[in-house]
Amino acid sequence: MTGSVVLVHLAGAVALLLWATRMVRTGVERAYGDVLRRKLRGTLKNPLLAVAAGGALAIAFQSATAVSLLVGSFAGSGIVSSAAGLVAVLGADLGSAFVVKLLTFDLSLLVPAALFTGTAIFLATERRAWRQFGRILVGVGLLILSLQLIGDASEPLRESRILPVIINYLSGDPITAFLIAALATWLFHSSVAFILLVVALAARGLVPAELGVVMVLGANLGGGLIAAMLSRAMPPASRTVPLGNLVIRGIGAMLALTGLVWFAPPLDMLGASAPLQLVHAHIAFNLALVILGLPFAGLVTRGVERWASYAAPAAPVTLEDKEASALDPEALGTPSRALANVTRAVVGVCETVEVMLKNIMELYEEPDRARMDALAALDDRVDRKHAAIKLYLARITTDDMSEDEERRTGELLDACVKLEQVGDIIVRNMLVHVKKKLDRGLTFTPEGWRELSNLHASVLSNARLAFNVLISRDSSTALQLVREKDRMRDIERETSQRHFERLREGAKKSLETSTLHLDTIRDLKQINSLLASIAYPVLEEQGLLGGTRLKAAE
Repeated sequence: MTGSVVLVHLAGAVALLLWATRMVRTGVERAYGDVLRRKLRGTLKNPLLAVAAGGALAIAFQSATAVSLLVGSFAGSGIVSSAAGLVAVLGADLGSAFVVKLLTFDLSLLVPAALFTGTAIFLATERRAWRQFGRILVGVGLLILSLQLIGDASEPLRESRILPVIINYLSGDPITAFLIAALATWLFHSSVAFILLVVALAARGLVPAELGVVMVLGANLGGGLIAAMLSRAMPPASRTVPLGNLVIRGIGAMLALTGLVWFAPPLDMLGASAPLQLVHAHIAFNLALVILGLPFAGLVTRGVERWASYAAPAAPVTLEDKEASALDPEALGTPSRALANVTRAVVGVCETVEVMLKNIMELYEEPDRARMDALAALDDRVDRKHAAIKLYLARITTDDMSEDEERRTGELLDACVKLEQVGDIIVRNMLVHVKKKLDRGLTFTPEGWRELSNLHASVLSNARLAFNVLISRDSSTALQLVREKDRMRDIERETSQRHFERLREGAKKSLETSTLHLDTIRDLKQINSLLASIAYPVLEEQGLLGGTRLKAAE
């Protein structure tokens, strides 16, 4: 087998390892995330409980990084102190080390059992919690399978002529090996995945124990770096925990590397084989960080907070600030310029409404409370934009305004009002349906969900047509939009009829979700009608609108 083919097989096995780890993590987050967050809040005040809770979460999430970001957000919100959060993250790192130990056992029999059971559960039910549990089992099966594939793919490397040269060089240059391991871990975005790869290579005799321990220490530094980098966009208070963890792990890893190079302690006490020595070194290092980090957690977090307060950059200009700047008060005396400014601001409202309309259906499929709160915040943004645009239009000088400019002023104001109403329907009606669906654990029938998805796709497509009409005032696009409204009426009627047919047949899921289904159809139809009405002024101006119906096409 050629070297390139070996690398392709190894890359595929590593990719499967990363994907499987992600499957387990996202499955746990979606199924049990809210419960785990509530439990975590009450245990972080006790240092020992914080260590245990952090370790348990890392085992559940298969990721200390996810725990670091979660606890960091708690600290930023004032739910827990930064010191208590840092202690929990140190416990999460220790829990992550035990995950590596667990995965080094012979778990080959679990692969078919986990894959079969997980797939069966996922396909047999529509209940969200059970489907995510099936996802977790499939992820565990793929995770173990990927480790076997890594071992098989690395077997031909025993005969490589280049690999021994690289290994010999890194063995003689531990600093380079340490930095390469840290960088590779950051690129993997998973210290568990990288350490498992090193352990698998050591099991094949490709990586000596001394070099492997150096790379394990580098992986620990890289693991702290992942969360620190991912928290860049978070508020300074929320970054304290990930940065504090990076400081402790970085100092600890460099001190351990120095002791390893200078004193060259025997590794036999860590295990009888190279893989065991690497795994036990990883556990011992993180256990030492927990013990030594407990008394220094407060000092480290205070230092990081002080540094963050000095290093915090000036607040970036937000999208909302840029949109507000479009409403230039100096242009109020020139109607043409002022209306152009309003058009730019309304485009921003259209973009926000489009994001809301797209995200609401994703929440129907995968409800998530954090994303639900974010969607509600978008509606607040739409309300603020609408108020600013309305006040700006009221201040435009009307003395020199032409008839076309007066008509355009009315169009923009009317469109902005309709966009605000669309946002209200999404948040005050549809988001309430999502919360009800989540709280009651309801699921739509496959047929019902397919019908709602198709209806939503049509509304989203019509929304984009409406936004184009608002900007371009193109009569052909406006005609297409109003015709789509008529077609939507037929789709809505057919969808409701099929739903009632399922009710007559006694479909249990249809009975449970009947109100949600019909209310969602009504809301989507109302949104579509509001968006289609944006085309009416253009058609009326072109003489293509007669009464309440389109004139017959010539």
